[in-house]
Amino acid sequence: MTIETELPPDHRATVFSLESGRPLLERVCRPLGVEPGAHEERDFEDGEHKIRPLERVRGRDVFVVESLYGDAERSVNDKLMRIFFFLSALRDAGARRLTVLAPYLCYARKDRRTKPRDPVSIRYLATLFEAVGVDRIVSVDVHNPAAYENAFRVPAEHLTAAPLFVDTFAPLVGERDAVVVSPDAGGVKRAERFRERLEERLGRTVELTFIEKFRSEGVVWGETVVGTVEDRVAIILDDLISSGTTLARAAEACRKRGARETHAAATHGVFSADAGSVLDESALDRIVILDTVPPTRLAADVRARRVDVLECAPLLAAAIHRLHTDGSIVELTDL
Repeated sequence: MTIETELPPDHRATVFSLESGRPLLERVCRPLGVEPGAHEERDFEDGEHKIRPLERVRGRDVFVVESLYGDAERSVNDKLMRIFFFLSALRDAGARRLTVLAPYLCYARKDRRTKPRDPVSIRYLATLFEAVGVDRIVSVDVHNPAAYENAFRVPAEHLTAAPLFVDTFAPLVGERDAVVVSPDAGGVKRAERFRERLEERLGRTVELTFIEKFRSEGVVWGETVVGTVEDRVAIILDDLISSGTTLARAAEACRKRGARETHAAATHGVFSADAGSVLDESALDRIVILDTVPPTRLAADVRARRVDVLECAPLLAAAIHRLHTDGSIVELTDL
């Protein structure tokens, strides 16, 4: 995906992140042609901290880039508290508009009640972001786009990795027949939108299918393939990889029904539990993810054999450019 991203010389945008997001921030700022915003983080012995901008933000269009996942250094809740305090400080310092870009948004999977008295965590998260003065939030391929958009009272933009996946898989498929596979019925709409983009790029028909999936108390079963995968390159599309069992189950089902190759495309590689061994032993030829969550939980040899990692920075930079210049972000969104 090649999109103009350099900001005009007279721009009034400033782009920050917390210290933990600095590598991503630098990759986002480079195509924008701006320097990363300077800030200070101080930790105190009792666990409290102070975060403040070190440059003027009054009247500026301020963007904060932070992928909200937990890692070995900071829990997701620690990252949340820090970003809430930083956003509040930016608002107090006079930022004209405050936009959060969270390519991976924590708690987004808990978007509805499945048992009595269940929390709807994404709605509570939205309330907290709104309370600290956020004007807009931008995320990439959340689990349920409709629930995400409805949780926020401020504009909630939902970007998609589909163009990046099309760039990767169109050359791989080449002249062969392809089929896009949703690993469950709930992901069919996401798979259909990706299928349409891939079909447009290839200039010929790409089939769509899905696999039945049932889950109860953490146990997943079901392998009926609804559609045709025989003699096709199967691309299994999902929003997130956690334990890896869903993709492994889908790949096995496709192989049993005659798929030539099985590949997986998933935006967020969380890779919890024994995902590395599950995926390494699966029928998948290759797994493609974005770096919204760095795949540090996977062993280096498994990453080298199995996983291709695409950068999300160009997508975020394009969104910042268009939001700041009042351009259209429709082609970047999951619509």
